[in-house]
Amino acid sequence: MMMRLFNRKGPSGFSASSTAEEVTQGIDATGLTAIVTGASSGIGAETTRVLALRGVHVFMAVRNMAAGTDVKDAIVKEIPTAKVDVLELDLSSLASVRKFASDFTTKGLPLNILM
Repeated sequence: MMMRLFNRKGPSGFSASSTAEEVTQGIDATGLTAIVTGASSGIGAETTRVLALRGVHVFMAVRNMAAGTDVKDAIVKEIPTAKVDVLELDLSSLASVRKFASDFTTKGLPLNILM
């Protein structure tokens, strides 16, 4: 019974089991800029990958720069046209948040998406 509810499509045509790639298929988001927090693993890494796949310039906000760089490298290997940058951000540190904001602002890009 639960699997039927999980896979039942809603008015959008998608269900709880739909992937981000399925939901964004056909969308060209070229020209948009996003910041994804927690982008070095899990749902943050997958969000970064799919946004980059759709043309978004993604700034990965990560605590662990090595892990973030590994994720970025894997995305760029899969999607050679991906625009992905890694910036350090520790949300528990106001100094880190200020530095991140300053670093991002100096890029001169709009912020269209924050996740």
